Amino acid sequence: MPDDDRGGNDRADVTPVMSDLSPEHEQLRESVERFAQREVAPVIGGFYEREEFPYEIVAKMGEMGLFGLPIPERYGGMGGDYLALCVALEELARVDSSVAITLEAGVGLGAMPIYRFGTEEQKQRWLPDLCSATILGAFGLTEPGGGSDAGATRTTARLDGDEWVINGTKAFITNSGTAITGIVTVTAVTRRLDGGRPQISAIIVPAGTPGFTVSKTYSKVGWLASDTRELSFDDCRVPAANLLGEVGRGYAQFLQTLDEGRVALAALSVGLAQGCIDESLRYLGEREAFGHKIGEYQVLQFKLADMEARTHTARLAYRDAAQRMLNGRPFKKHAAIAKLVASDAAMLNAREATQIFGGYGFMNESPVGRFYRDAKILEIGEGTSEVQRMLIARELGLRSAL
Repeated sequence: MPDDDRGGNDRADVTPVMSDLSPEHEQLRESVERFAQREVAPVIGGFYEREEFPYEIVAKMGEMGLFGLPIPERYGGMGGDYLALCVALEELARVDSSVAITLEAGVGLGAMPIYRFGTEEQKQRWLPDLCSATILGAFGLTEPGGGSDAGATRTTARLDGDEWVINGTKAFITNSGTAITGIVTVTAVTRRLDGGRPQISAIIVPAGTPGFTVSKTYSKVGWLASDTRELSFDDCRVPAANLLGEVGRGYAQFLQTLDEGRVALAALSVGLAQGCIDESLRYLGEREAFGHKIGEYQVLQFKLADMEARTHTARLAYRDAAQRMLNGRPFKKHAAIAKLVASDAAMLNAREATQIFGGYGFMNESPVGRFYRDAKILEIGEGTSEVQRMLIARELGLRSAL
């Protein structure tokens, strides 16, 4: 049996060592950790139970500058980098994934495509409000019949004079129907090339545009305090100037957006995995069985050891991918590895934490219960685990027989 009892430790004592972070990143991490503990943890269970979007929390995150972390100051951002966003996502997800995915989608899918590919006029118009969370942005890629196969896009956009006319449907779009949603960037087929191949472009559609309809929220398994909707476009007209990037470059732009998004989602997954460790360590020090704290039983110690090893490995993977991206090095394979490893760690840790908590872990009011419900989507969103394996194999030079 161990000589020391970890069970009495508070959360600060189990915070993972972040010695590889710069002083600026560490300061940010500590700030977001305090915010998550003081502002999110006490109230998020109620939002989750009511399936209510946490506008007050999002507003406070906007005031902190979290939605502008990787955006230059001249556009209203904080002038940080993508690793800063990942650090913030990890700390938020240690407490709640709905809040974390709202930030991840708002920045990675809402603001970053405009920053990466937008005209100067588009950047000046939209980024300041996106960075302050005065408005939220969304990215409409997935369609009801086409999951990861973006090449099967059926939404169309045709030029009619100086306007794009958009028709089609998008599914599972995060941040697309809140009261503060300002824009949705959608991918659409703008023409058919030789052999019928689609030419895909990206177009910015402001909320409230005639012909743009937002459906009611989905009934979801997890992320219950996050906004997810189906969108439909029926002769929806927007100015030709709302084209994002170049005509026909929408598919390539979306691939870059997803590569970056996978790093961010890996960080979020690490946060959930770490949250499972935090909660389990606390419980192991409180719960007694057969005259002993359950943390004294080796079978449970081994569970925690495996959870810690998975989380540590996943953290190294997303940090490596983020650093490669910041250094301008190829990172597609490393983003896929990070997303695959981290989402797997989140799912396994959530399962183990629920097992450790027993019946209490099956209750929705328990953070562990929420972690378990939130974990599965991490193996699906931003490309399924199967897609990540496919990408890794391709980067190794292997080709499919299909």
